[in-house]
Amino acid sequence: MILPNVFITYKMTAMTDKLNIKEILQFYLESGVNETCGSTPFCLSPLTSDFRQTRPAASSLALSASSAMQNADNICAQASSIEELKKIVENFDGCSLKNTAANTVMGDGNPEAEIMFIGEAPGAEEDLSGRAFVGRSGRLLDKMMAAIGLDRSQVYICNILPWRPPGNRSPSDAEIAVCLPFLRKQIEIVAPRYILALGAVAANSLLNIGDTMSKLRSHWFDYNFAADKTAKVLATYHPAYLLRTPSQKSKSWADFLRFAKEISQNN
Repeated sequence: MILPNVFITYKMTAMTDKLNIKEILQFYLESGVNETCGSTPFCLSPLTSDFRQTRPAASSLALSASSAMQNADNICAQASSIEELKKIVENFDGCSLKNTAANTVMGDGNPEAEIMFIGEAPGAEEDLSGRAFVGRSGRLLDKMMAAIGLDRSQVYICNILPWRPPGNRSPSDAEIAVCLPFLRKQIEIVAPRYILALGAVAANSLLNIGDTMSKLRSHWFDYNFAADKTAKVLATYHPAYLLRTPSQKSKSWADFLRFAKEISQNN
């Protein structure tokens, strides 16, 4: 999100009744403002403590997220294919992330594959193209898949969220909760036998746990997506993390080998 160069003015009266500059800038950052352009100042009217009181209470936000999640569950039940689900998600208005995203990014690859890769959320390039994992992270993922004999014709790749969070910030628990029905429906339609969760956010959201990646790695989990259908889940580092921390690539490579071995032994 881009706004003109920000120049903030307000009257310095009774500091306890005003938001300070640091708080205002923090508000912009949390709202996804990460760039400036132009030279025209953008001035804010004086902000009082009433500003905070106009924000919904935590209980109201939780109730709203719960209602949106229930709505997402209900409308997902109507989909019997990935294409039908994509249209449903594109028309869904229960998540504010849609308002700041350029595109709704659903899965990529083979929707009939036995193997699924799940990431966290679309990045900038994915948001612009409307395709999952096509940026630097996606190119690294393609290379890692190729190293164990896989390509996009053999896997289905998607994210926990179908919309990019502003500024690539971490998604909130409420945003994840609202979007989980879309992921669960994708899993139900694709019916994979094996899932590789890319990153702790993806793994914890999918499995409804709260562990660090060091605890998640090297352990197989079961994910039940139907009465008689279960996928085996393994977690590893997200490719974006590996680009920032190349020293962890050897651990992720070990995870990919473990994943490939499990597939080969059971096929």
